This record gives sequence, structure tokens and C-alpha cells, in this order.
Amino acid sequence: MKSPLPWLLRLAPLLLVAVCAVLLIFLLQRGLGTFSLSLLFGDVPPLQAIFGQRPVWDGLWPACAGTLCLVLLTLTLAFLPGLGCGIYLAEYASPGKASFIGLAMDILAGTPSIVMGLFGFTLIVFLRQTFLPNANTSLLLSAGCLSLLVLPVIVSSSCEALRALPRDLRITAFALGMTKKTVISKILIPQASQGIAAGLILALARAAEDTAVIMLTGAVANAGLPAGLFDKFEALPFAIYYTAGEYQNTEELARGFGAALLLLLLSVLLVLTAHFLERRYLRQRQGFHAAGRAR
Repeated sequence: MKSPLPWLLRLAPLLLVAVCAVLLIFLLQRGLGTFSLSLLFGDVPPLQAIFGQRPVWDGLWPACAGTLCLVLLTLTLAFLPGLGCGIYLAEYASPGKASFIGLAMDILAGTPSIVMGLFGFTLIVFLRQTFLPNANTSLLLSAGCLSLLVLPVIVSSSCEALRALPRDLRITAFALGMTKKTVISKILIPQASQGIAAGLILALARAAEDTAVIMLTGAVANAGLPAGLFDKFEALPFAIYYTAGEYQNTEELARGFGAALLLLLLSVLLVLTAHFLERRYLRQRQGFHAAGRAR
């Protein structure tokens, strides 16, 4: 009697694809009909809404602008530490230190979002009781907590992109008299840039869709366009969460589905871009290996 394991293994990816397809079809049926300028800007002229000349109360533009500011600030806070840690792991760290740092990154990557949100909220409570009595949740706090969540993605992608480069690059550069600092900054990082960029885009996708962190650290409903780093803000994930719990009629619920579809499309676009950059980087690396074998 043949084992059913091969059939189960074939069924597993089909089940995954079917679930994703059902989810996408459901969102398209419920949210595609709401896609229009009014979904983003309500009854406000688009240019006036974009430049903040008139507030938008019935559209998603403030949430989109808040999400954009959030992910850009998160990337600003996480990029240099993540890249630096990746370079250290790939080029400087001993096996023991690399194993310890890798374990720390794995623990940080496995931290639930709600725990990170509670950490940010507790930090504000601590600051109020000690140094800063006026401290409050804000865009900066949300971005700081999210940067801790996406840091392992940037570290691992930077490290793997550098480690995957041919050893001949380093040997040739050192033979030409270059210092290790010059080799890293002028040769290795430019050659690994596409792999690093793919990790950054995946980190942006993670930051754009997270809800648990921002709902405890600064996101609110009807805050308008982001006014500053220390102010409240709106974001698409929180707008979806708020609409799902507080909608008053079917029209508001339909806008919630439209917001969910918009966020899903944004995440898919970022992931596909990262996949494209990764494939291009792999082809480039295979070209390097082929050239090295030819020599």
C-alpha cells in the first residue's frame, strides 16, 4: 500500500493558494466597488486634501499619509543600525559572537506585536512618572517600536547579502592594497545593494501592516494629517480596525473593506518588488560565480 504522504505534500501548497485566493476574491467583491477618489478624499478636492488646505473627514487620505510617514520614519530609525549589525555579523564577528547575536535577533523577530506595543506604552508611563511628565504616545514612539520589530529583517538580509558575495571579490580587493573599510564601503555594499534593498522593502511591508503596536503607541481615529513627530496620527491598519468595530451603516463597512483591499495591495506590491530585486540579485551573483570559474 502506497503512503499518502506524497499526496498530502502536494495538497498543502494547493490549500495555501486556495485560502489566499478566497481571501482576495472576498476583499475584491466587498471593497472593489468603493475604489474611487471619494474613498481617499471624500468630498474634498484632491489637491486641497493632499496639501492640507482642507481637512478630510470621510476619506482615507489622512490614514494613507500617516502610514507613509510611519514607514519612512521606521526605516530611518532601523536602517543604519540594521545595516551596521549585518556588516558586523558578515565581516567582523567571530562564530561565537555571530551565534549569540543571531539568537538575539531570532528572539526579537519572534516577539509578538502586542508585546512591543505594551513596551512602548509602559515606556511612556515610566517617562511620565520620572523625567518627562508631559510625555505621550506619538508618531515617533510608534516608529521606534516598529523599528525594533523590523530590525531583524534588515540585519538578516544585509548579512546574507554580504555573505553570498564571491570570496574572490575580497581577495582581489585586498591584493590591490585596499583596507577592509574601503572594501566594505566601495565594493561589498554596492554589490550587495539589491539584496539589502529587498530586505528593506520587506521591512517596510511589515511596518505598513502592523496594528497592535500603533494602536497602543499613538494611532487614533480622525487625527487628520500628521502634524509632527510628537503628535497623534492616523494609519490604514488602525482605520480598518476602528471601522470594523465602530461602523454605523453598510456604507462605512464598505469603506472599511476598501481600506483593507488598499492595504493588501500595498503590501503585495512591496513584497513583489522585494522578490524582483532578490531574483535580480541572485542572477547577478550567479554571473559573478560564472565569471570566476571562467578565469
